[in-house]
Amino acid sequence: MKSILIKFVLLIVIILLAYLVYNSIMQPVHFNKEKSLREVEVVQRLKDIRSSQVFYRQANGKYAGHFDSLISFLRTGEIPVVKLIPDPNDTTFTKTISDTLGYIPVMDSLFSKRKDFAVDELRYIPFSDRVQFQLEAGEIDRGGVRVGVFEAKAPYLVYLKGLDEQRVYNLIASQEQLEKYPGLKVGSMQEPSTDGNWE
Repeated sequence: MKSILIKFVLLIVIILLAYLVYNSIMQPVHFNKEKSLREVEVVQRLKDIRSSQVFYRQANGKYAGHFDSLISFLRTGEIPVVKLIPDPNDTTFTKTISDTLGYIPVMDSLFSKRKDFAVDELRYIPFSDRVQFQLEAGEIDRGGVRVGVFEAKAPYLVYLKGLDEQRVYNLIASQEQLEKYPGLKVGSMQEPSTDGNWE
């Protein structure tokens, strides 16, 4: 009877240890899977911000420094539909004449194929409690020329909220050690670039 009790207790201990080992192996897998799922949505929102900023700059000559002006432009802005035709007086066929055919709303040009797009949500980082992206815009000097720049950022602490805190802090520390931004961002306030740091 005593040996059966000992075997039963050992079986429970073995099952418990097996569960703890399995759980410790699977935690990083679950963290990375959830991190990847969240980053897909954050990256898509950053791409939307980048596309909107490019159109805003074409229309206004500079990037938007605030979401209010960017979203207002998306709602009401129009872009020209231009037809390029060869210059009939140019025998080399290198010169063109542009003819504006009309105007279409920016929203139709950028997001007409995206039924899930909500312009009011553009400013908010997915998986946050409606925390806004950090958005900046301005100009920098490049070889004596003033160049427009913008940057939109989403820190790990915001969009990975609710996941294993220690893993988030380790991720932040590893990025800072490499002197990289601890999160996802598009554009740069130091360089004339519209690239994202995930690209």
